[in-house]
Amino acid sequence: MKDLIVIAYLVYLPVVILLTLYVAHSLFRNSLVYMKDIFNGRDEIAVATNTLFKIGFYLLNLGFGLYILEITRHLTTTQAAIEALSVKIGGFSIYLGIMLFFNLYLFFKGKKVARQKRISAQFNVQPHAPGA
Repeated sequence: MKDLIVIAYLVYLPVVILLTLYVAHSLFRNSLVYMKDIFNGRDEIAVATNTLFKIGFYLLNLGFGLYILEITRHLTTTQAAIEALSVKIGGFSIYLGIMLFFNLYLFFKGKKVARQKRISAQFNVQPHAPGA
């Protein structure tokens, strides 16, 4: 039934959009602390970088949500529509969780590199260049 597919899309799209907005808001509200540490208190660069990461997060995740929008199975019952939606929304939620943890990894890695640079500068130690 064409009506069930349209209804499924009308449910799927707002869920994907709101889920992405919620995760991005939570992630990037809290990541600003890491950015300020990574950029050694230079607030302007930290805020700008955080904003660019946020825009990229929106584009990547909303784009992926739209990319996987198509429901290929024939929806003849409400049960079939709910099952198709659970697969779509569940899969997108898992993907979004992976992207969240990937971003956290990047923040922690950036924080670690910034800390190592500060320690090296504190002791006036030149970082060891690979292959030297």
